[in-house]
Amino acid sequence: MQTSTQQQTLFSTSEEKGHTFTFIDLFAGIGGFRIALEKAGGACLGFSEIDKEAIKTYYENFIPYNSNEIDFGDITKLNFLPNVDVLVGGVPCQSWSVAGKMKGFEDPRGRLWLDTIRMVELNKPKAFIFENVKGLIDPRNKKSLDLIISSFENIGYEVQYKLLNSFDFGLPQNRDRIYIVGLRKDLKKRNSYNFPFLKIKNQTKLFSFIDGMKPSLQEKSVLTSQELFGDVVPVGRNRFQKDNELNDFFVFCDTRNGHTTIHSWDIIDTTEREKSICLTLLRNRRKKQYGLQDGNPISLSELQKLLSGITREELRQLEDKKIIKEVQGKGFDFVNSKNSSGINDIYRVYLPESDIFSTLTATGTKDMVATESVYGSSPLEFKKNFIEKIYKQGKYRRITAQEASKLQGFPSAFKLHKKEAMAHKQFGNAVSVPVVYNVIISIIQTGILD
Repeated sequence: MQTSTQQQTLFSTSEEKGHTFTFIDLFAGIGGFRIALEKAGGACLGFSEIDKEAIKTYYENFIPYNSNEIDFGDITKLNFLPNVDVLVGGVPCQSWSVAGKMKGFEDPRGRLWLDTIRMVELNKPKAFIFENVKGLIDPRNKKSLDLIISSFENIGYEVQYKLLNSFDFGLPQNRDRIYIVGLRKDLKKRNSYNFPFLKIKNQTKLFSFIDGMKPSLQEKSVLTSQELFGDVVPVGRNRFQKDNELNDFFVFCDTRNGHTTIHSWDIIDTTEREKSICLTLLRNRRKKQYGLQDGNPISLSELQKLLSGITREELRQLEDKKIIKEVQGKGFDFVNSKNSSGINDIYRVYLPESDIFSTLTATGTKDMVATESVYGSSPLEFKKNFIEKIYKQGKYRRITAQEASKLQGFPSAFKLHKKEAMAHKQFGNAVSVPVVYNVIISIIQTGILD
């Protein structure tokens, strides 16, 4: 449950003073936009959604018996909206995501943007807010994004967009989403629109959002980058990974290496010789001389050049342990050959004192939380302690749907779908409430809704 202090962090502006504007909730999902806009003083006049299970959750939380609120149904069949001040919605995002193969407007879900633009032109709201995945601003989607922005501009709107991360609004979730805001050009404003930026003091750690977690009582070890990485700091580290501290999470992966990477050969009974063979394959499989893919099989003869005396029998023993496999006609590669496939149905395990959890998704992830903290004065000790005290002891678990609700900033009184898996899916599809709240507050501050 969020404390009153945490609520003040998430919703940091003045208290609600009655309804000051009206809105319609397009692609409503389970109502993340609605919670934020009502908190900011908005009155919802209706919603549009086609997912039957999401609609059930929406009604359970927002629509009382005999309500006059309009269920507009499928946006593709919609040709009328009442006049409102603001239109909002999380336009379906799979078309622009890597998981959705970035098909964009080729995907019917991508063409829902055209219906969104049509509704804005039909209704002429004073402002709008639409949310989508980070992939929409990928260079491969630039033409699509430019078309969306220019279409809104051509029907009379000043349009801005920005990538906002839920972490920056008080939630320990690394969730990047693009927000597109439009203000009608013909309406007077006191101020220009600026996207919100919050500088949160004493950022809340993951354990505060996970039931049964306790704060860490031990300080993290401060190390030099040389102690952590050797001579070269690896590329691709994100903003939550520091160059003088051990990571707050462990990654189960055979195709990369790092001070908190757990390999199959770390958790399966293997000899030092077998570990050496695995590391040889790991360190060389991405070299271009073996192929142009991100990882390539390596033949026995090539492995023998890399590590003296490797025999086919040694490789067979690693095959029996399901660590490596033979790719016919090409050589040997890892069984777990995809980065995100994880090992034993685990990809990442976050420690309680982590600043973040991974992005919640509708399809779910293989990410866990450790139920206890673990420490080490060196990368080797840290990794060993994690394996012995957390992994082998089974002191980790998936987050619950209720915890996913908190990681998205939903209020504690929000009623979840009765099926846990469906509730997880719905929160993965939802918007982070504090982000939307601060975006609408920034619109209110322009004076365009007065």
